[in-house]
Amino acid sequence: MQRFIGFLAGALFGMGLLVSGMANPAKVLGFLDLAGQWDPSLALVMVGAIGMALLPMTWARRQAVALLGGRMQMPTRHDVDHRLVGGSLVFGAGWGLAGICPGPALVLLVGGYWQAWLFVAAMLAGMLLVNALEVSRN
Repeated sequence: MQRFIGFLAGALFGMGLLVSGMANPAKVLGFLDLAGQWDPSLALVMVGAIGMALLPMTWARRQAVALLGGRMQMPTRHDVDHRLVGGSLVFGAGWGLAGICPGPALVLLVGGYWQAWLFVAAMLAGMLLVNALEVSRN
């Protein structure tokens, strides 16, 4: 049952990305182009998403058990460290260069966009590189 609910949530998220235009790299790049022909429509999508998440997140913080019976797992760390800053910079650079971030990349894979395949391959390579560096450091 949990896997089915997870699948439904993922499918709903993917449809939301498509309908909102967040899976369209040209639209994303238009949103990120503050000095040119800025397209504010994705800012409205983001504000709407944050607004819709406020009530459920407030409720979730007060719960010990999730809706499907599992233990509620909320983030416990609130500090800003070099890994968070570095990851944010790499994420932002990739998003700005490609107009794709990980969620929409997976949606675009299903559509057969070769750019999404390249993006996901680079993303996986980066994840493997970070993992290898962390293992070598320890």
